[in-house]
Amino acid sequence: MARLGFIGLGVMGRHMAGHLATHQLTVFDVEPAKAAAIEGAQPAVDVASVGRASDVVLLSLPSSHIVRDVAVGEDGLVGSMRSGSAIIDCSTTEPSVSRELAETLAAAGIDFMDAPVSGGERAARDGTLAIMVGGRADVFERYLPLLESIAASVVRVGDVGAGGVAKLVNNMIVGSTFAVIAESFALGKANGLDPAVLYAAIKGGWAGSKVLDVAAPGIIDRDFTPGGSIDVLFKDIGYALALARSQNVPVPMTAMVDEVFKAARASGRGPYAQQIIIELWEQLLDLE
Repeated sequence: MARLGFIGLGVMGRHMAGHLATHQLTVFDVEPAKAAAIEGAQPAVDVASVGRASDVVLLSLPSSHIVRDVAVGEDGLVGSMRSGSAIIDCSTTEPSVSRELAETLAAAGIDFMDAPVSGGERAARDGTLAIMVGGRADVFERYLPLLESIAASVVRVGDVGAGGVAKLVNNMIVGSTFAVIAESFALGKANGLDPAVLYAAIKGGWAGSKVLDVAAPGIIDRDFTPGGSIDVLFKDIGYALALARSQNVPVPMTAMVDEVFKAARASGRGPYAQQIIIELWEQLLDLE
């Protein structure tokens, strides 16, 4: 049985690591208490210790910069993992960075796949994530059973970097949907509609979606506890805009959503769940 490592035990990573603790699992987070909380896993003192103890290391980290540092930076995994091992990056990482990392790691005999996840904290907890994978077909087949142990859907979409592109497409759609739900529910509220009744009326029609099923109850209950957050989705939308601009692909809707999320962050709402953006319209329209 492969020895596993997991680095990054935040909102998503702690649940994903928990599902893998039936294996020999070594974990690390910059907050040691998070590593200690993974029942059945062995906490490590640093990144290199995870690499030395593991045949496969999964990452769930907040930015491309941190992923690069953990994988190939000073005291990173590249210097501690053996030839023939693998890194699976479940973070949302810029495709260009994933390709760069794959090339550097290949020189050390280490396989790399970008395997970002979608579904939010609930899916991570339930083991029902959707994973979109970029990597060589043979590497994908080798580690497919591992990924299936934390997900309901695992699809290889292409070579390294393709998983990241798919995730950015996913989050363009998710971000746009959160934004239009906020403004549309504000319009309904301005016209005297009860948000709970509005949700009940539209969720069975074409407006129904997983995003609506997260956003509407949060709006109704005024529950903006982060699973995902404004800050994280804003970062991902920024990655999507950068990719589109580098290839001269017009994405006007995404550019507008970026401004909405920027306004939410400027108002101090960055750490909260995405549906909190309805408060921007409520303040503007004096609907509080």
